[in-house]
Amino acid sequence: MADRTKEGGKMQELVSFRIGDQEFCVDIMSVREIRGWTPATVLPHSPMYVRGVINLRGAVLSIVDLGSRFGLPLAEPSARHVIIVAQVEHQVVGLLVDAVSDILTVATDTIQPTPDVASELARSFVQGVLAIDNRMISLISLDNVLPAPNRMAA
Repeated sequence: MADRTKEGGKMQELVSFRIGDQEFCVDIMSVREIRGWTPATVLPHSPMYVRGVINLRGAVLSIVDLGSRFGLPLAEPSARHVIIVAQVEHQVVGLLVDAVSDILTVATDTIQPTPDVASELARSFVQGVLAIDNRMISLISLDNVLPAPNRMAA
C-alpha cells in the first residue's frame, strides 16, 4: 500500500510528471507502468483528448492526452514523451505526459486543499496542491479526469 506511517503521520507515495511548464502527481498505487511513447491508432469520433489506442502486450489501451484533458494545447508526441499506464477503478488507461519527474514520499497533512479561486472543473481534477522545494505540484484525482468507460471511445 502507498500509505505509510512515519512518526505518527501518514505518508503517501506519488509519481510526479510534467505537462508543459506545470508539474502534477498521482498516487503511485494507481500506476501500473511507465513506458515510452508509441504512436496510437486514432478512433473515429473520440474526444479530442483521446489520442487513440495502442497494443499493450495483446491488450488494447486507450491513450488520453492529459494536457489536452486539462484544457492545454494538444501535445505533439515525440520520443521524449511517456505514457503512464494507470489503473482507475476497473479501467486501465495510458496517460500521455511530457516526462515523469520523480517519486515523492509526502506526509498526507502537507497536501493543501485546492484553492477556492479555482474553477469547479479544476477542483474536480485537482484534489490538492503540494509545495515542495520551491515547486507547486497539483495532485490529480484520476477518477474525475477519465471519462466513463462507455464514453472512452465514443
